[in-house]
Amino acid sequence: MLDRPDRLLRAILLLAAFAATALGAPPNVVFLLADDLGWRDLGCYGSRFYETPSLDSLASSGARFTQAYAACPVCSPTRASIMTGKYPVRIRVTDYISPSGGNQPESWSRNTAMLPSPYSDRMPLEETTLAEAFKENGYATFFAGKWHLGSEGHWPEDQGFDVNKGGWEHGGPWYGDKYFSPYGNPNLADGPPGEFLPERLARETARFIAANRDKPFLAFLSFYSVHTPLMTTAALEAKYEAKAKRLAFSGPRWIREGFRDARQVQDHAIYGGMVEALDSAVGTVLDALAANGLERRTIVVFMSDNGGLSTSEGSPTANLPLRGGKGWMYEGGIREPMLIRAPGATRPGSVIDEPVTSTDFYPTLLELSGLRLRPDQHLDGESMAPLLRGEAARRSPLYWHYPHYGNQGGAPSAAIRAGDWKLIRWYEDGANELYNLEDDPGERYDLSALLPEKAGALAEKLDNWLAEVDANMPSRNPAYDAGKPSGRLPPDER
Repeated sequence: MLDRPDRLLRAILLLAAFAATALGAPPNVVFLLADDLGWRDLGCYGSRFYETPSLDSLASSGARFTQAYAACPVCSPTRASIMTGKYPVRIRVTDYISPSGGNQPESWSRNTAMLPSPYSDRMPLEETTLAEAFKENGYATFFAGKWHLGSEGHWPEDQGFDVNKGGWEHGGPWYGDKYFSPYGNPNLADGPPGEFLPERLARETARFIAANRDKPFLAFLSFYSVHTPLMTTAALEAKYEAKAKRLAFSGPRWIREGFRDARQVQDHAIYGGMVEALDSAVGTVLDALAANGLERRTIVVFMSDNGGLSTSEGSPTANLPLRGGKGWMYEGGIREPMLIRAPGATRPGSVIDEPVTSTDFYPTLLELSGLRLRPDQHLDGESMAPLLRGEAARRSPLYWHYPHYGNQGGAPSAAIRAGDWKLIRWYEDGANELYNLEDDPGERYDLSALLPEKAGALAEKLDNWLAEVDANMPSRNPAYDAGKPSGRLPPDER
């Protein structure tokens, strides 16, 4: 809890923000969201292989979070949590949205012990999105890149964004020449042949910034990078091939994670090029803010939507010292790189160790912008503004619910984090795993048998939360055959 002087200071800062709004100078917001970028994929988070000078510079001018979480180990649910301020389970967007419906239980053909839960394939229009909240306060709103929150009628322009450059129902650049023009995207006009998608999205964002420099705006650049397909320019691929040979990392390249192998080394040349291209695109946007004199009037946020891809689809990155990756409830699947630069609030180069999650952006950005909070909307979000100002604050427990089988080997699961303790529940057999993340961030030592009272207390909290949100659950698969290869194996191992 904040003591009285802290509450008074916070009230003064809020009044100042409201006063600025009244004088016609509310802050702008630029939200930069990466896709599938792992916790250790930036130089400022310890990578020796990937080069990310623009994001490293953003970290040095703002705040870097060491224990920031996505609300889900896959993309669409986390994106919905940012837009609504709610845990994905409340709106039933609990898995990545497949336009074909192939991951719904009625279409399930994989040999798994359970059928995944049914889930919603769109973010409800009834939600007041982050974009709508800013638009109602006079902000120009812009979206570029990956949406993946519903089919036509539920696209960005239907959810509060004035402009939509490239957002539709698909989760990757699957059409045309994929990461290169022509794109085959109905919401993004093709550029010159060979134009590179992250560069194009950054230029569109920079143009919007320049056109709206004299009025408040929310610009949301949601990269398709670094999602598969794994593609980069020839020059970047050659650069990182040479770097991988030069560094010649030693140690084990793979360890077993369930039915999969998890990558342990960052030296994938194409992925390295994708990360650098993402960083260069971020630099284009940051340069646009500077060129238009908006750096001191603009809040900048950077995050990824789930952990790095380490157990499937080329397994291009490693999340060490964290365990697992995208699609898993272990830290490698849900802990994210997160940076915030909020002029007047963040201290340059500050590091924040308090756990936070993606539902927290909604109230945080409203508070930092001096706008009215919407507690009935952002039910599960808690403002990070006190943390950014260096105040002591302790967040409520964090929760996750993923009643599905991803494409990366993970199984239906739930989790709770309270303080340094994390409990994972596996729905297939009801087993609980208990970890102390302060002592064991790699989740190598399950303490549930040694500390049954601690595990029981967290399990009870998790059960109560699942009941409170009326969680959609997986069910037993009547077609499951334990004598056949598991549906959690990658295709080349079946």
